[in-house]
Amino acid sequence: MTISETRYGSRRRCAVLLGAAGAVLLAPLSGGRALPFVLLVVIVVGSLAMIGYGMYSHRPTHRLPWYLLAASVPLFATGTAIRALGLHPGWHPVDDLCTLAASLCLGLAAVGWLQPHKLRNARDLWLDSTLIGLSALLASWTFLISPILRHGTGFVDTALAASYPVIHALLATVLAHSLATVVRSETSLRLLQAALIAVLIGGFLESLTAAGTIAVDPEFAVVPQQWAYLLAGLAAVQPTMGALRDAEDVGPHRSRQRAGMIAVALVAASLVSVVGADLGVLDRVVICSLLTMLLVGVLVRSERAIARSMRSERRAHYQADHDLLTGLFNRAALLRAPLRYREQWAGKPVCLLFIDLDGFKMVNDSYGHAVGDELIANAASRIRRTTTSADLTARYGGDEFVVLAPRTRTEAAVLAEHILGAFIRPFELSCGEIPITASIGVACLTTRPTETTIYDLIRTADAAMYHAKEYRLGLSFHDELRKPTPRRPHLRTTNPASTAV
Repeated sequence: MTISETRYGSRRRCAVLLGAAGAVLLAPLSGGRALPFVLLVVIVVGSLAMIGYGMYSHRPTHRLPWYLLAASVPLFATGTAIRALGLHPGWHPVDDLCTLAASLCLGLAAVGWLQPHKLRNARDLWLDSTLIGLSALLASWTFLISPILRHGTGFVDTALAASYPVIHALLATVLAHSLATVVRSETSLRLLQAALIAVLIGGFLESLTAAGTIAVDPEFAVVPQQWAYLLAGLAAVQPTMGALRDAEDVGPHRSRQRAGMIAVALVAASLVSVVGADLGVLDRVVICSLLTMLLVGVLVRSERAIARSMRSERRAHYQADHDLLTGLFNRAALLRAPLRYREQWAGKPVCLLFIDLDGFKMVNDSYGHAVGDELIANAASRIRRTTTSADLTARYGGDEFVVLAPRTRTEAAVLAEHILGAFIRPFELSCGEIPITASIGVACLTTRPTETTIYDLIRTADAAMYHAKEYRLGLSFHDELRKPTPRRPHLRTTNPASTAV
């Protein structure tokens, strides 16, 4: 089938659905019972047919929500048909039980559709959704449940009528959870969200009628639910229905949207004391309990947000001062070291060891950058193990490392020998054993280092390192560059990297 044929078929289905929906809207105005009943049958058959077609054609990964939707359609139709055909007195409360079961199935299906399958910070996300649910339940109790309880005529009827606002509050929570977290824009998901909004509108009208607030014709109040099943059926025939609830991460920017919803809920909750000034004892107990849980949840959310912000700040500080590959300090932290450690290093001599890996470029070119990064990380680990907490060990760039230490010249020589000794053993990498040695240049300073002297130390130590590398000395001091230095055959005889490659 071509793209144009697919688009034509989709438009034709939409036209049929819109025609049926228009007829449903005109049905309450007819005044009879036959037409609404016939249209109800059409809606039920059409919705089930679309759901079956969508599951057969698109084969969604998660089938349970669609099974629940298919189960809710006949349940809803049964309850509506009993009332539409005037069988309410004899079959009551079967009609309410069927409608209630349909709402429960639809709510469970909505949970399966609308929640992301894979989450980051899932606890914070569900905490926000719980706060939104408590706010919806608080509003439902104040404006719907409490009036229904006061005006109820029987225990069963009152309990059934009061259960609808509770279910709709949970549905509102699921909808808010979806709108504030899911970042996808598939057509199926948007149609399902619209269907859930239609269910909430219809349930709100029916609850207001049960509470005695307004009087809505039952045939008109059921129209939004009929719209909902038509929209859900249309969502089932969309090709994107098979991609619902795929793995997805929820970004931190969505937390601000949930916070906005919670702020609106808190503003609405603050009006409860004004709107419900004549509430009874039970109403006050329930409202106070819900408000307490809501405020405690907001405090917990604030504490978690503060803790998350502090962790992010610490992570940002760490990343600003450290090299991500090796965990050592980076070049910027090295240049700020004189200011950071001016008190600890006051009056002490300072030496800088400039370390470069021999033959690293050959290894990197032969085995790839992944092995090169692995080698750098292992070399950094060996260097770190030879230094102390008083030494500042940094990755200067590429395969170059720097150790800035408050040590005398003799102590710096001992440290350099230990570092060279750490490179005698070959590196065990993913590609095998690679023998790599290092060249070290040392520059010392007897006065307190400043930013200018740090640059000078790096330059002079770098020159000493190149001298050691050129003559295969392993270690060279800057103040000895003009003096003849004996070779150190026990440290190196050949370039091990050339034999490794």
